[in-house]
Amino acid sequence: MMAPEALNLGFELRILAEAPDVSAASSVATAPVGDYKDLDTLREFARGLDVMTFDHEHVPNAHLQTLIDEGVNVQPRPSALIHAQDKLVMRKAIAELGLPNPEWDAVSTVEELVAFGERIGFPIVLKTPRGGYDGKGVRMIEDAAAAAAASDWFGNGDLLAEAKVPFTRELSAMVGRTPSGEARGWDVVHTIQVDGVCDEVIAPAQDLDPEVAAAASAAALRIAEAFGVTGVMAAELFETPGLGAGFVINELAMRPHNTGHWTMNGSVTSQFEQHLRAVLDLPLGDTSALGELCVMKNYLGGSNQDLFSAFAAALAAEPRVKVHAYGKSVRPGRKIGHVNVVAEPGEGSASLRDRANRVASIIRDGVDALNEGKN
Repeated sequence: MMAPEALNLGFELRILAEAPDVSAASSVATAPVGDYKDLDTLREFARGLDVMTFDHEHVPNAHLQTLIDEGVNVQPRPSALIHAQDKLVMRKAIAELGLPNPEWDAVSTVEELVAFGERIGFPIVLKTPRGGYDGKGVRMIEDAAAAAAASDWFGNGDLLAEAKVPFTRELSAMVGRTPSGEARGWDVVHTIQVDGVCDEVIAPAQDLDPEVAAAASAAALRIAEAFGVTGVMAAELFETPGLGAGFVINELAMRPHNTGHWTMNGSVTSQFEQHLRAVLDLPLGDTSALGELCVMKNYLGGSNQDLFSAFAAALAAEPRVKVHAYGKSVRPGRKIGHVNVVAEPGEGSASLRDRANRVASIIRDGVDALNEGKN
């Protein structure tokens, strides 16, 4: 999704692909295959690049620092990226900034986990500091017995224990920042998760207290500045009306993020264009919304294996809905694309969500879904 934005700006985008058949490799002219965990592979890939950036947080930080020491322009820097790679590092840094954290502690044994739960009250949440995403690496601990049953998670360093936050909905505050320090944020959005995976985004979040929205945006900008973030960053939040600031920070992602896909059609500048501008230290684009409301709906792998066979029915059903297919093979539960729709004047979120969901379901389940909807 970054490739068309690079093409529009006249930049050559190269991708280090994990395998020759990954969908991103088909979007650019140069996509060598290699292991991003191998330093020599990264060295070879970095030759001739103006800047190296990422679409996930799993590249080893030590490798990135070595590349920087050898003169490669890596953005964001490892000192910023570590806050998205390691949740314990993030929690400590957020606390030092005085921004809203859930209660938390580092635990290395079942006994320490139980003590934390008894101190703040069960249920609590146990997380692996590294590697978790889309609900992976997260375990709900209801009581001391459940803590004991999680013993298989221990033995490889500290884990993160957190209070279970009594939130009403999940939010996301996204910002872009350049190495020179220019920063811009988008509207705070409402994200809807299903089985730990982002399912829908409503932009901007409806009926959000303006003071909470302003504070959440300010927190994301402050984090980006304090951590020296370059590129796009998403601050995933829990809304907690009547408690503290009205939100707490859940996780950070220092890259274009699923909760920002709505910007491709709903904002003057998409998150993908902004990321390119930011890592190249170019002036940032306007983040104003193009309508009063925009909805993004993911579609995951379902019963339809031939997605393109459903495109005619999907596009005819809702001509204003924009379809973005990722070129991935279909597997149940796998993110394979999303749709965006911007509201017509006066259109509410319920109507907009219905339209987005209709198109997504036609693609996911095949053309029969359209006919079933008419019965």
